Amino acid sequence: MFITLEGPEGSGKTSHIPHLVEFLREKGHVVFPTREPGGTSISEQIRDILHDMKNAEMHPRTETLLYQAARAQIVEQVIQPRLADGEIVISDRYYDSTIAYQGYGHQQDLEQIRALVKYATGGLTPDLTILLDLDVEVGLKRKTQNATEWNRLDAYTVEFHKRVRAGYLEMVKAEPNRWVVVDAEQAWESVQAELRRVIVEKLEG
Repeated sequence: MFITLEGPEGSGKTSHIPHLVEFLREKGHVVFPTREPGGTSISEQIRDILHDMKNAEMHPRTETLLYQAARAQIVEQVIQPRLADGEIVISDRYYDSTIAYQGYGHQQDLEQIRALVKYATGGLTPDLTILLDLDVEVGLKRKTQNATEWNRLDAYTVEFHKRVRAGYLEMVKAEPNRWVVVDAEQAWESVQAELRRVIVEKLEG
């Protein structure tokens, strides 16, 4: 099963995944966590380029294509083989991030973005995508207070991040059978409990 976590900046995806992995392994599942961009040597190098604050002049099309290059590599090298072996793969972001950030955020043509995404992934769609949703300004404040990585995309305007969040909510409406929305403004423990419930329900379903 392929599970992805999505959300605006500061929504807590990265902090929740290790605990979800431990929980599922205790239940006897073989689970592999990964992240985008990243997860392979090549993809991590691309991540460094994408996130480096020195690359502020990067054009949105360049940004979009670099994300697809990193994604194509991890899909072929890591995700597809592990899914073929019957493992659960949990990814911190996947192609919905490109539609949200490079599509809605940068206001690029959504059909062109979707075509690129389909090519990069070979059409691989998650079985379950969870949106950790929260107010954009709350999320950005969390990120600065927690002293986590502050990258080139974080530094975009609040208006950009609001378009990203709105884009996510549009995607939820378009594919309600794949998406589940979790309120990420709750206490961390409440969010973790909700994530576990949603995933177990999907696995048992």
